[in-house]
Amino acid sequence: MIARPLRVALIGTRGVPARYGGFETCVEEVGSRLAARGHDVLVYCRSADGVQPAAQYRGMRLTHLPAMRRRTLETLSHTALSVAHQVTHAVNAAVVFNAANAPLLPALRARRIPVATHVDGLEWRRAKWSGNGRRYYRLAESLAVRWSDALIADAGGIADYYAEEFGADTELIAYGAPLVDGGAAHRLAELGVRPDGYHLVVARFEPENHVDLIVEGYVRSRATLPLVVVGSAPYADVYSRRVQAAADGRVRLLGGVWDSELLDQLYAHARTYLHGHSVGGTNPSLLRAIGAGAPTAAFDVTFNREVLRGAGRWFATAQDVTRVVEEAEDDPVAAHARGEALRERARDYDWDDVADRYEDLCRRLASGALRARRRPTGRRRAARVPELPADAPAALTPSVDLAGRVGADT
Repeated sequence: MIARPLRVALIGTRGVPARYGGFETCVEEVGSRLAARGHDVLVYCRSADGVQPAAQYRGMRLTHLPAMRRRTLETLSHTALSVAHQVTHAVNAAVVFNAANAPLLPALRARRIPVATHVDGLEWRRAKWSGNGRRYYRLAESLAVRWSDALIADAGGIADYYAEEFGADTELIAYGAPLVDGGAAHRLAELGVRPDGYHLVVARFEPENHVDLIVEGYVRSRATLPLVVVGSAPYADVYSRRVQAAADGRVRLLGGVWDSELLDQLYAHARTYLHGHSVGGTNPSLLRAIGAGAPTAAFDVTFNREVLRGAGRWFATAQDVTRVVEEAEDDPVAAHARGEALRERARDYDWDDVADRYEDLCRRLASGALRARRRPTGRRRAARVPELPADAPAALTPSVDLAGRVGADT
């Protein structure tokens, strides 16, 4: 018996083509594969000023809607319009990205649209949220548990958090890692660097991504290879200035780079890739780095250890970064060996397999099997997870792993 095609809506992201983060990458990679399998995939995209919206992309149908250009309202305002559109264009299954959108789930449920929520990382731990913002995200987690037919976690640490905090099951579906051809390097000349002749950071400029700590540790080192920093900060001018102030003449701040070919070559030919992300789940930038065979050192938290395992190097302080950079320059052969081991590790993160898992989940949603289950109430089991103050120093972060347990992850 041939399974019938599904109508699936992907809601809550900036949309496609993916130019920003993990959610958008997931939507593009999974949505295009589902469309290629004959499913009708509708992606809600944020309108961009001066850009003519496309009706389709890689087989997916696109609906462009506006958003309020304020950090606290951008996501929720766009998702509210998307949900309003969806209730009059109902699909067999919807996937809502970001637990922050959970207050809008009852509208989908009232329309009897089965919905899974991709909860991502622990957003309330981001330094940009404090006070009411942090309380909102904590509440949104509870509402996502209560009102979703299924929860999607992209890392084991996130699945553990929801199980321990709410007694809630999750669908554990990580992102995929693109395997990058390490041969081509002709684009590097545009940036004035040579293969194996630089260290690399790719991150949004946000405190929990520790770009300032990486730059500080690099500047303290005796490194002779430059540090290339790719990233920008739409809402974080103060933090950007902090990164700039920490840099010296060896640090090259490129801003945002959206050219995929150039980015792939940067990853593939770095002496080290330094990954400072600490509060998300499985990070697409980290997966892209290991898929390119980049020798990688990462901020020491559960999510990063889950991906890199024994082939990674770790840092939690500027002094650690200094050591990692100097070791990579002193022993390039060992660094290259770690990169090759990580490229093999990347084969465990396959986008086709990820799409299989989303397709299976959407079929179960459409069948009504998940809605028939008894869902958790959304009440927290106990107040075990310590809330870090918004101005907590970076050194405090690794002392609490992201499943909420005290102590360094070993």
